[in-house]
Amino acid sequence: MSIKTIMQTGPVIPVVIIDDAADAVPLADALVEGGIHTIEVTLRSPAALDCIAAIAQNRPEMIVGAGTVLNPTQLQAAQDVGARFAVSPGAYPELLKAVDDRVMPLLPGAATASEMMQLMAHDIHAMKFFPASVAGGPAYLKALASPLASAMFCPTGGITEDTAKDWLSLPNVLCVGGSWVAPTNVIKSQDFDAITAKAKACAGLATS
Repeated sequence: MSIKTIMQTGPVIPVVIIDDAADAVPLADALVEGGIHTIEVTLRSPAALDCIAAIAQNRPEMIVGAGTVLNPTQLQAAQDVGARFAVSPGAYPELLKAVDDRVMPLLPGAATASEMMQLMAHDIHAMKFFPASVAGGPAYLKALASPLASAMFCPTGGITEDTAKDWLSLPNVLCVGGSWVAPTNVIKSQDFDAITAKAKACAGLATS
């Protein structure tokens, strides 16, 4: 499955930090019940790889990816436990080569036109625009739609339920990444009904 296909699965990819692996499958169930079938589990907690493994093994209908992948070692570890895609806040040659050597697709981050052009030179046209809100906002990304016509984005960073539509209305945005769907404190409190409700609200968001 290509990264573009994954991005087109739905308008929102939840970006989550899970501190307890026991919460991984219930979280996946809550999201699927709300209509979301893609999740980015960031490697920002010691339990992250266990969480990815639990979702991959027990809920194959959920497309689980690893986020905050910073180096080839993390990329390999994520693939080994069943991650189906990886997300990085940026990119550099060694990481891109590691992706070329594996079958798991990468959604690399870029914040400037030069960074985006470097990725396009590597035949990478699906990117994460990060950190979206402080790197120029929707107006900045809209300005790049014509000169970088083949680049498609998943803006992530500071996006909320209220601002998601501003991004999704752009012609070069396939989806957005957001932590508002399943905030860490809500996961910790195991309020999975609230997460399902937020996931259902995401179904009302659509690209233009």
